[in-house]
Amino acid sequence: MSTCILCQEIGGTLIYQNDFIRVINANEPHYPAFTRVILQQHVAEMTDLSIAERHRLMEYVYLVEKVQRKCLSPDKINLAQFGTMVPHIHWHIIPRFKWDLHYPSSFWSSPTHDPQENSYKELIALQNNKLDTYHEALKMALATL
Repeated sequence: MSTCILCQEIGGTLIYQNDFIRVINANEPHYPAFTRVILQQHVAEMTDLSIAERHRLMEYVYLVEKVQRKCLSPDKINLAQFGTMVPHIHWHIIPRFKWDLHYPSSFWSSPTHDPQENSYKELIALQNNKLDTYHEALKMALATL
């Protein structure tokens, strides 16, 4: 669809893609491992997919979560599929940490931590240092589906 941003653009830094999905890093500075799984075809709702396509898509989402848990050891992982602003199926997989900027609230809520604190800056730097390892592990795992 010509007006859909996810049909026109990758949507972040490409980690992996095939004919069914693409997986990107969302490039959110306070959430370095924020990952999206984006359906390659323009479809607005999960129930527009066949049951087999729904299951296939969710296998990718679950695999991203599994790799995040293994590589990053988050306190929680948020999975979300909204599509209100961009009506193109895409899932958000967001590793959450007790020290992150908005924990325990949603990442779009008011901050609960000060991003200028040295401890916060150090923890974000540690997460950024794990990104290459996480992305490589993710590529290897995704290639198995």
